[in-house]
Amino acid sequence: MDIHLPKESPFKTIISFHKLIESLEEIALSNVDYRANYAKALLKQIETIPEFRTGIQDFSIIKNNEALIKNLLADLFPTALTNNEIKAVTIPFQNVSFNYTDRFKKILRNAGDEFYMEIRDFDDHQFYINNCCLILGVYYKQRIDFNKPFFYDIPDEEGVEKHYRILYNADFMEIIPNENSIDLTQDEINLLIDNYNDIDLWKEKFPPGSWTLKGFGIVSLFDATIESAISNLKSNLLKPDSKTVATDEIVTNIFRSIFKVPDLRVGFIVYNPEEEKFLRPLKFDHQLQSFLLTSDQEVDCKNAFFGCSFENLLDNKELFVISDVKKFIEESSNKKLGEHLLKQGIQSCVFAPVIKDDHLLGVVELVSSTVRDLNSINATKLELVLPYLTDTIDRYNTDMQHQIASIIQREYTTIHPSVYWKFKKESQNYFQNTNQTKDYIFKEIVFKNVYPLYGQIDIKGSSEHRNETVKRDLKNQLTALLKIFESQDPNINLVLLEQRKFELESFRDELDAPLKADTEQYIQRYIEEEIHPLLKNTKETQKSEKLERLYFESLDEKSGLFYQERKKFDNAMSIINKRLATVLDKKQVEAQEIYPHYYERFKTDGVEHNLYIGASIAPTKPFDIMYLHNLRLWQLQTLCEMELEHHQLKESLPYELDVTSLILVFSAPLSIRFRMDEKRFDVDGTYNARYEVVKKRIDKSNIKGTNERITEKEKITIVYSQNSEEAEYLKYIKYLQHKKILEPSIEQFEVEDLQGVSGLRAIRVKVINNNANPVKQKITYQDLLDELN
Repeated sequence: MDIHLPKESPFKTIISFHKLIESLEEIALSNVDYRANYAKALLKQIETIPEFRTGIQDFSIIKNNEALIKNLLADLFPTALTNNEIKAVTIPFQNVSFNYTDRFKKILRNAGDEFYMEIRDFDDHQFYINNCCLILGVYYKQRIDFNKPFFYDIPDEEGVEKHYRILYNADFMEIIPNENSIDLTQDEINLLIDNYNDIDLWKEKFPPGSWTLKGFGIVSLFDATIESAISNLKSNLLKPDSKTVATDEIVTNIFRSIFKVPDLRVGFIVYNPEEEKFLRPLKFDHQLQSFLLTSDQEVDCKNAFFGCSFENLLDNKELFVISDVKKFIEESSNKKLGEHLLKQGIQSCVFAPVIKDDHLLGVVELVSSTVRDLNSINATKLELVLPYLTDTIDRYNTDMQHQIASIIQREYTTIHPSVYWKFKKESQNYFQNTNQTKDYIFKEIVFKNVYPLYGQIDIKGSSEHRNETVKRDLKNQLTALLKIFESQDPNINLVLLEQRKFELESFRDELDAPLKADTEQYIQRYIEEEIHPLLKNTKETQKSEKLERLYFESLDEKSGLFYQERKKFDNAMSIINKRLATVLDKKQVEAQEIYPHYYERFKTDGVEHNLYIGASIAPTKPFDIMYLHNLRLWQLQTLCEMELEHHQLKESLPYELDVTSLILVFSAPLSIRFRMDEKRFDVDGTYNARYEVVKKRIDKSNIKGTNERITEKEKITIVYSQNSEEAEYLKYIKYLQHKKILEPSIEQFEVEDLQGVSGLRAIRVKVINNNANPVKQKITYQDLLDELN
């Protein structure tokens, strides 16, 4: 007997056999002697226990009269079916049960003493409302279909979870209102029907204990393990959120229920048709394992590891079953696969192809540590689940393609999200029109009347710095070679060694002069063709052998030259560019909230960016010139932050580099057009081209009448042409000076005339950096390298 009463219920439950007793009383009065005599004998026994008729509230009465109850229920529980039917007396939805059939007893015995039988996914909330629905259906005669399928999940003797569908028979029960019950109107009933989840409303209309449930019910179970497991698998596999995708444990338990194999394990690999490789699915990396690819991320499907074993699977899309791995090793030519499985304790396995539209998507792996637990017969059960696996894998592949397309768009093209809508619209036009005409001509993507903003933060004198590091590396390499020659045995190739030493010294002296365009390549060719062969064919002393070894270890693998100084410079450049670009990209997220606008940035010897804002880029949002002014202030503030970021980096860099900042102000609206051949946006029209000319030349220009560059380290230069622009930016500068971001002094000057462009003026102001981020944690060079790599 199992008694676990609910904490709260609209019912006061009374177990009673009164309806059955009334039925026996009718039989006792019948003309069928053996039936009447049997009924009279039972009724005589029952007379001594009046609670059987009036109602049992003390459950010890049931326990003390199990034999009598069994006889009383004999017509409902035939002895001939006790080993076949899974049946017991119960109260619907409540964990009250007794008078089990022998098969039911065996199932509970195999589940273990600690097993507690309860309805799957059935909480107190559902229990209460379902009992209320029972009242609405039986007492108020409402047509309510509230009986969703209920299941008990019960483990067998081997621990495999089996699933049993629950069916209730309530013919021997009656529902009676108590004194505190509420008589409901149809409007109140309708209100309840429309508010299933409002537990407080249901308790208000059906107070706890306000109704009596008198009688008994019969629960019948049937084994729905396979159907339920498939349903669970389907639910888990089709969850849309990748974070809630079926885990290894969930899927494994479901497959164990289907195959009735307690130690069954599940794996999966994806098939890549382009490269003909098997690989682990990225999305499931930490959830579904693989027994074929235990260490490798991907393996060529024609690899000797699979041999001819997988030919039918790949070519004919057929199951590959090994019921006895040891026997497979003895009889098959592909011992490598068998030994690989045996090392993992696998004694039997099934590898099933997942097919969609006659294309192989992947392979499901089922393995067991017991011989013949998995075989060609039970492998046919996979036909029940493969359709759901197919849909899931197909969805995974589609999602992956979308993610790849997203990465390509983000990393390799210039289609910014702000203008993506127009490309999407044109693509939709293409699909809509390709049915009518084969030769669809794509329209050009143009955005008219947009305002440009251009800014850059440039590494000062990067070309000179680069040339200097090249000269240092070449000098160090030439010096190292001279040391080797000086340590050579002077009696070997004396004349040739002296000549080479002279030539090396000449090259080293030549590097004291400014570096020519071809000097690096010329010296490299000379060393590779003249010096290295000589070193390999010259007898070495102990000292020269050590120097040679150190020399060749110092060579860069790609260039064949010394690369130490250039590497420091290149690392410093890369670190600066990455950190500054990161600042800019993060700030851009905020800027898009001002008003959607097109944004692109480039890493060269520094970081430069283009912004375009206007109504044509965001036609669904009203545009006002105020948004342009907001974006200009944002740009100036962002360049200040980038300057401060560089100042924080300087002392951690292996090579000291300064930066200069520049903003170009251009107030006339222009048009930008997407150049299909270059896959990027460019300014459209002859007049607008003037803007591009200024952009390309302005950072190298001088202050008018001097040889001084308009840009200077740790300062921001703002180039403009109109008085209104000057007034606007002086306001921004005054505001940032108030915020202690810019220094008080301001420089103003004219810019030298550029080709076809004159009348430009500039403001230059220094960023305050003496106390920038004083509490910021000190960054080491190793931290920067780790971030870079």
